Amino acid sequence: MSTIRILIADNHKIIRDGLKSLINKEAGMKVIAEAENGRETVRLVQKLRPNVVIMDVSMPDMNGIDATRKLTEEALDIRVIALSMHTDRRFILGILEAGASGYILKDRAFEEVAKAIRNVGRGRAYISPRITEVVANGYLDKTPTAFYALTPREREVLQLLAEGVSAREIAPRLNVSVKTIATHRRNMMVKLNMRSIAELTKYAIREGIVSLEG
Repeated sequence: MSTIRILIADNHKIIRDGLKSLINKEAGMKVIAEAENGRETVRLVQKLRPNVVIMDVSMPDMNGIDATRKLTEEALDIRVIALSMHTDRRFILGILEAGASGYILKDRAFEEVAKAIRNVGRGRAYISPRITEVVANGYLDKTPTAFYALTPREREVLQLLAEGVSAREIAPRLNVSVKTIATHRRNMMVKLNMRSIAELTKYAIREGIVSLEG
């Protein structure tokens, strides 16, 4: 069996270092790259083409859900395992519906991470036993969330605005004009019936588009 090539995406260096050390001790696995945000993750995956990405759900600049969706839309032959502290169905269903093949909670033992990598590396799915009920109930209760109300680009703009990035700074990051960013902002306010950036920021935090965790 060939070695499973892995990219770790997490904005906490201590988690990346710990996972890398443990994974590289496992037979048939090798960490080939690390990323600290979703945008960097997408760029590195496009360049290096790992087999598996271990993706934190809450990251700055671009969260793990939108990064996973971008990778899925590009039809790259990679598998994503979400690694998160969140048990809220918005995060779980959000990243699974974006195309992730697995979801593991950060409080689980490394043995479960290794098991998930092997399963997902063979084309199977893996969900932490603790959240299988959340997944099942979530698919039965399809209450709309932010990930349905807004377009992928609107969510991308919303996350950056909520993180305090100005429209003038966002425009070159997304290769669009400041006027386009203003249009996205206006459309979001209309869709969500909101009148200020402050209201949009509160909404982004509440819906998990941006996280308050450090």
